[in-house]
Amino acid sequence: MRIGAATVSVVPRSVRILVIDRHPLFLDAISRLLATAPLQAQVVVTRSSLEAVTMLQAAPADLIVCDVRAEPVPGPELPRLLAEHNLEARVVLLADSEDVPLLVASLLCGASGFFTKDAPVEEFLGGLNAVLQGNYAVGQNLLQPVTARLASQATSPPRDEDRQLSPAEHDILVMVGQAQSIRAIAEARGISHETVRNHLASIYRKLGLHNRTEAILWAARTGLIHPVTGSRD
Repeated sequence: MRIGAATVSVVPRSVRILVIDRHPLFLDAISRLLATAPLQAQVVVTRSSLEAVTMLQAAPADLIVCDVRAEPVPGPELPRLLAEHNLEARVVLLADSEDVPLLVASLLCGASGFFTKDAPVEEFLGGLNAVLQGNYAVGQNLLQPVTARLASQATSPPRDEDRQLSPAEHDILVMVGQAQSIRAIAEARGISHETVRNHLASIYRKLGLHNRTEAILWAARTGLIHPVTGSRD
């Protein structure tokens, strides 16, 4: 994680975050990051995923940030472990860059966020904020492999929600799923940037989505698009 200044929206209340990682130096660095503005979280740490369960039983947490290679229970198995103990906490998985395949393979494990440890600080903190608000967050550098995997696993046509979209909204969703920017969409369709944003707001509302990342993943998961390399905003 590249530690540095960041500007993201502030979480409206104090939150408790439990961090699980095998490396003490990383635990110290990320604890300092999460405990300061903008999150200003109460941070507790552990090197053991099993100890984390005991800690959660004693004091619940709003969010768990866990290394994908946590021990003795790997990060992708943590949501299941929490469910078995009737514990509720949203999980964000972290991985070193060489472990991207492990993150991508864990998409359906029940975690709500996926980031590599070299993600920009602002992006990472914004992702945690989104997860705390009930959304789904994926690092920008993971979008291409994530959409590729979801698209390859799609076995059914888009869900019924897609039928609520107008033809224009459907076409714009496909373009968003292909990681096209608002400017590129506006130019391709001959409409203003504001009109594109209005269409996106309607798409999000109809499909129960919250942001472009969720729209890209929805399009890939339902087989609406085929993945392409890159993502632009």
